[in-house]
Amino acid sequence: MPSHASDTATPSPIHAVVAEDFAAVNRTIMTRLGSRIPLVETIGQHIIVSGGKRLRPLLVLLAARALGYQGDHHITLAALIEFMHTSTLLHDDVVDESHLRRGKATANDAWGNAPSVLVGDFLYSRSFQMMVDVGSMRIMSVLSSATCVIAEGEVQQLTNVGNPDIDEAAYFETIQGKTAMLFEAASHSGAILADATPEQEAALQHYGRYLGLAFQLIDDLLDYQGDAETMGKNVGDDLAEGKPTLPLIQAMATGTPEQSRLIRKAIRQGGLDHLQEVLEIVNATGALEYTRRRAMEMAEQALAQLETLPRSPYRDSMTELTHLAMDRQA
Repeated sequence: MPSHASDTATPSPIHAVVAEDFAAVNRTIMTRLGSRIPLVETIGQHIIVSGGKRLRPLLVLLAARALGYQGDHHITLAALIEFMHTSTLLHDDVVDESHLRRGKATANDAWGNAPSVLVGDFLYSRSFQMMVDVGSMRIMSVLSSATCVIAEGEVQQLTNVGNPDIDEAAYFETIQGKTAMLFEAASHSGAILADATPEQEAALQHYGRYLGLAFQLIDDLLDYQGDAETMGKNVGDDLAEGKPTLPLIQAMATGTPEQSRLIRKAIRQGGLDHLQEVLEIVNATGALEYTRRRAMEMAEQALAQLETLPRSPYRDSMTELTHLAMDRQA
């Protein structure tokens, strides 16, 4: 398993303004993955080097630098945010019984459920160890609270499985917890580290929240538009797991009684027996366009928060990051 930093992420133009910081984050990630138990390193490296744009740690770097931060704790903070994220991925794949992530076998598929859960626990624990190194009680408060909200969001999603009565408000509450919270914690903690004014701190907190919501909405949209090759997972995975995401919620709300009944049945049953009919219904009812519009609303709210920041290449990259979240096809 390669362990050098250049293999650990997929840099893109939005990383350019923090290229040196980003490289330092990758080095820190690989160093702090170290364990006296070889399997911990093996599984940790498997998921961490398997791709991804490192958007959450990137948010930390951009938020801190946009406010003129000159220290080096943002490197540790960004790395520990990635560990928090990675631990949730390990746990999610076990819960969802997933076999693919970013086009590669999941850790649970390769090594089994028990090692995946336990290495996820290790990464969470290591992230808290690194929080102590950052040395900010306020940041520790934000991040420890975030872990509780994220866990609640995951449990809420689990209880929603197979339930076609979930409405849009309940859906947004779920994705705020399971996805948007870590985006929010990343940009918020970066602002705290940089001694932001109260107005700037609130703006960066909300920027991360709205960006995370937009990101998840597009993710749920792509589950009914993408393909396994570009998405790194299979089309209809959410349907197969019985997850009532916004495309289905909207299609049930606006479709005919017959269309609504079919989607309700598909959510209750899970599986892919009705995938083709469901794909036709979400297209016919305009549910995908509606989901994209809602994502655009979240992205616009995210962009509005950036007005409180001084103009800089870092702020420009945060603007670009928001557009990237909306435009991605995978």
